[in-house]
Amino acid sequence: MPDDVAAARAAAEERSAFSHPPVDPDATASYGDLPDQVIDFYAPRVQVGPGGPVPLVVVLHGGAWRAAHDRRHVTPFADFLARRGFAVASVEYRRGGGTPEGTATATAPPAGRWPETFDDVAAALDALPALVREVLPQGDARRTVLVGHSAGGHLALWAAARHLLPADAPWRTDRPAPLRGVVALAPIADLAVADELDVCGGATRQLLGTGDLFEQRRPYADPALLLPTGIATTLVQGRADRVVPQAVAEAYADAAAKAGEVVGLTLLADVGHFPLIDPVADACAVVAEEIAQLAW
Repeated sequence: MPDDVAAARAAAEERSAFSHPPVDPDATASYGDLPDQVIDFYAPRVQVGPGGPVPLVVVLHGGAWRAAHDRRHVTPFADFLARRGFAVASVEYRRGGGTPEGTATATAPPAGRWPETFDDVAAALDALPALVREVLPQGDARRTVLVGHSAGGHLALWAAARHLLPADAPWRTDRPAPLRGVVALAPIADLAVADELDVCGGATRQLLGTGDLFEQRRPYADPALLLPTGIATTLVQGRADRVVPQAVAEAYADAAAKAGEVVGLTLLADVGHFPLIDPVADACAVVAEEIAQLAW
């Protein structure tokens, strides 16, 4: 496909995904004292199965770990999942708003905060079971599927691997997370490959830091180095993705295979980056099915 046609299609997909009005959550709860340390909760809109609590889908939004993109853009996706019968928790976390290393450029605003972005994701997931019992009793935290898109896909894969972090990592857990599985959507799953491809305008180096910091921090942050997790994992990737190319997901799947773990990789033809979270796109229905296969 000619580049101009591919670019026009990608732009149309992005416009569609961002065209939906935000959907207010049923409740919002804090997991910390800062404005970004909150979780939105969506109760299931329909009853699926015999009744009682339903699986919980935890959503980590994307946006290259940058402050310009918050959880509001995935509220239609969260509502879409709730209408499929899931209980949904959409996590906010601190994103790039300046870095000590000064790695931002005029064209690429800062991506993420070290270590605050990781602090927040770990704290949110640790707080979730108690918050679900209090705020969303329809949700069964024992049947949790972690879902992340793009940079959120990176964070989802990382959060599922906290038990594999180096011993001195503040986020390390002593056992695997109690998850039914992870569904990572066009994830920035291998930070080294993403760096080579300059994904999102150098976002990976803005997240970890430049120079020696990038390699020093990768063992604490790169999901491709934190394998095997022992947790069922599926990657969903559009073959026509111009934001996070297919090669990034494939690199993670290859690293998993070398570690002795099978990771599912669902490749969708003629699909770019944003249909995976666009409720009107066929790709979004595929995502819901992938979640359901792990959740129920």
